[in-house]
Amino acid sequence: MARYTEESLKARREPEGFRDHLALGLVKFMRLFTDLFFRKRYGHRAVVLETVAAVPGMVGGLLQHLKSLRHIRDDEGWIRELLDEAENERMHLMTFIQIAQPSLFERGLIMIAQALFYNFYFFMYLFAPRTAHRFVAYLEEEAVISYTHYLAAIDAGELENVPAPQIARDYWNLPATARLRDVVIQVREDEAGHRDVNHDFADRLGRRAEARAEGQPDRG
Repeated sequence: MARYTEESLKARREPEGFRDHLALGLVKFMRLFTDLFFRKRYGHRAVVLETVAAVPGMVGGLLQHLKSLRHIRDDEGWIRELLDEAENERMHLMTFIQIAQPSLFERGLIMIAQALFYNFYFFMYLFAPRTAHRFVAYLEEEAVISYTHYLAAIDAGELENVPAPQIARDYWNLPATARLRDVVIQVREDEAGHRDVNHDFADRLGRRAEARAEGQPDRG
């Protein structure tokens, strides 16, 4: 059963304050390059997108783990949620690599993108975790849009609705008859879930900051 309606998939969070506008601006800046480079090559776009998208969960999980150890307190489920996100995005990548068959040049681009983005996001999360989560949430909003366009191109006959790779059928428990369209639907719903989780994490960090400013104890 679908977790999201078409209307809820289109949900967007309006930025509030400088941090949110900065996060959204960074995402829009990144999208500009992918739009120029890949245009309607959605499979190849997905490969690079998922290479980047698989980084934040692992970085956030690591830093939340270290924070939990430092403060000797429970992480409230954040570590598992973030590591699950990283694994889910990695499976997206493994799936689209089989579909798009990236060239040697694109594989080199993946390595460069990962090296640059890992360091960028690590320091963002280290010094501004709230902004980091909002950044990921906006990144996932754009991912939902990209996969919606991907789905539309399949439905319009612009892209062949090839059989779903075995790795995708196994991961999402899809039937043997599953096609690319079924995979894109699953991936798009995953991205919407990550969008909502990261917006929620950013909101919670914002409330904690407000509570500390009012002199209340930090509970996480």
